[in-house]
Amino acid sequence: MRRSPTGIPAALAAAAAALLLLAGCSSDGGPSGTGGSAASAPPAKGTVDVVRTVATKLRSPWGLAALPGGDLLVGSRDSGKIVRIAARDGRQSELGTVPGVSHTEEGGLLGLALSPGYADDHLLYAYFTTDSDNRIARMRVDERQPEGRRLGAPDTILRGIPKGVIHNGGRIAFGPDRMLYAGTGESGRRALSEDKSSLGGKILRMTPDGRPAPGNPEAGSVICTFGHRNVQGLAWDTDKRLWASEFGQDTWDEINLIEPGHDYGWPVVEGKAGRPGYTDPVEQWRPADASPSGLAYAKGSLWMAGLRGQRLWRIPVAGGKPTGAPQDFLRSRYGRLRSVLATDDGGLWLTTSNTDGRGEPSRDDDRLLLLKVT
Repeated sequence: MRRSPTGIPAALAAAAAALLLLAGCSSDGGPSGTGGSAASAPPAKGTVDVVRTVATKLRSPWGLAALPGGDLLVGSRDSGKIVRIAARDGRQSELGTVPGVSHTEEGGLLGLALSPGYADDHLLYAYFTTDSDNRIARMRVDERQPEGRRLGAPDTILRGIPKGVIHNGGRIAFGPDRMLYAGTGESGRRALSEDKSSLGGKILRMTPDGRPAPGNPEAGSVICTFGHRNVQGLAWDTDKRLWASEFGQDTWDEINLIEPGHDYGWPVVEGKAGRPGYTDPVEQWRPADASPSGLAYAKGSLWMAGLRGQRLWRIPVAGGKPTGAPQDFLRSRYGRLRSVLATDDGGLWLTTSNTDGRGEPSRDDDRLLLLKVT
């Protein structure tokens, strides 16, 4: 199925606004920022320990997904290849190459996500750049096939996301509501972020086959929120609130608490501005300290990977707000950090990003790391 946002009559818009009070782009069908019981506040200070380096010599890793049983799938932005990495010993085996991927600067094979029913349907979702757009497709994984031929033909569920040399967004994830969320970029064309006829500079929410999800702010549209510059990370806390990390320009990088229908300000404002009509981030950083990419939630905190900042940030949260000052870990120890994913036991998987053309790769780059966090 192929869908894109469309305009709606005023009467339907009013009905959708009323429906938003009862539904919204949240994980459980309720408003995402204020509902639910508050989790107990985590400690103000935490720790990070690198348990081990699981895999080395990955090439331009971007998307990261955990398989049932614990092994990992990692996608190469530049080549379009997806490899399976054994969590036990780091052995790598190639699933295959996603056809149609076009790598230019920040574009290529980006986010990966497993179907909520992967154990039965074996569907892998991918966000990638083509010659004409960014799009989301799903492919069936067949482990019985020979190595390198385990990906089925892609079934495009959403096309028409603007592409550019920069700001292609790319993070996708299934929420606890079993809907698919996607963070997009404005492709370097700032006006697209505020343009509701464009999929650029948005957080999208859709059914697994690419249809607008029930309860979205506008009926017939996959748009959940707008006014974003380049969303790079998506994560849900224990109260099913959605958080997103986002590149700023020259002044402030951001973490936002996502509220359906809200305008997050770009290009009118950057960072905390306190201007009516725009939603401020809950935390902000200078780009030299962050340039955020992946985002995960574990042990009561958000964990944000930094590219230019070359560090992992911990942000303790409870009740929809930070409960302590951000802490940084691993500063300059592993170079640029790209994707972070929670493990089943409350740890983290973390990938480096030094072979992406902007880092300084060592002999072992890029790497997949296993972290213990508190």
